[in-house]
Amino acid sequence: MSRSKLKDIKIRMADNITINIVDQVGRIDAVLAKETLPYSRTTLSDWLLEGNVLVNGTQVKRSYKVSSGDVVTITPPEIKDTEILAENIPLDIVYEDDDLLVVNKPQGMVVHPAAGHTSGTLVNALIYHSPMSTINGKFRPGIVHRIDRDTSGLLMVAKNDSAHQALSAQLKAHKNQRIYIALVRGEFQEDTGTISAPLARHKVDRKKQAVTEGGREAITHFQVLKRFVGYTLLKVRLETGRTHQIRVHMTYIGHPIVGDPVYGNAQKLPNVSLNGQLLHAKTLSLTQPTTGEQLTFDSVLPDYFDQALATLTPIIRKDENNGK
Repeated sequence: MSRSKLKDIKIRMADNITINIVDQVGRIDAVLAKETLPYSRTTLSDWLLEGNVLVNGTQVKRSYKVSSGDVVTITPPEIKDTEILAENIPLDIVYEDDDLLVVNKPQGMVVHPAAGHTSGTLVNALIYHSPMSTINGKFRPGIVHRIDRDTSGLLMVAKNDSAHQALSAQLKAHKNQRIYIALVRGEFQEDTGTISAPLARHKVDRKKQAVTEGGREAITHFQVLKRFVGYTLLKVRLETGRTHQIRVHMTYIGHPIVGDPVYGNAQKLPNVSLNGQLLHAKTLSLTQPTTGEQLTFDSVLPDYFDQALATLTPIIRKDENNGK
């Protein structure tokens, strides 16, 4: 039976923004990046080229240097109505009840629609499968937390608002166990460790995160599972859940995740084709919002992850081989 569902999402055009230059100095693109604006530096830079950002009523280059008395006008382009289609995309559902779903997301699937990417997401599949909570709006129905597009693994989704509030509260109180498996570059000497380094948006590339003094608290615990020549397989437990946390923290300590195109320079394995970082959300625990039951879910590593590991040369330390 064919079911076609369509949700119309109307995005109201934002009001114009006027900035009076008083003591700001430098290039217009850099000045705008420092302002508290609801747009990324990349977006504002594009708008400069497209004429949506004017200085004294005139289009200028990104290299234009502002002067005291300049008036900058930002006119966001009108965004047409966006249609979010409920799509019959297969889901790997690990658990489902009246309140929630636990889904094993494949690598390459975006969690929710965004500008320029409104099809083929997890949300498109979810709204076809079942009604979802409405707390996060029409673009992110049911989404309690996210994992990156090229990270695979377990994700909990709320089917009603009450469950959404309960699951969000668990996350905020750090009551969920979230364990990842990561293959990183380099050989660890220690067996376990904790990375405590605050995160904030990167000062230059606003799409990235960076370890920043005064940023939001971010704590990652790790344990070595297996050592290879040039690489280490880690079990990673999140205490906090900041955007890109594991990826940033691993790069910060000098062990970027293999295949990470953003924080690891897309480091490759010899004779292995990778489509993103080797990071998998393996274990997830939660409290069922209605019954209070403690639930724990586990998932196996994807085939491509196992295949990548099979190409590596294990290191057997003396203390791991009964001293022999």
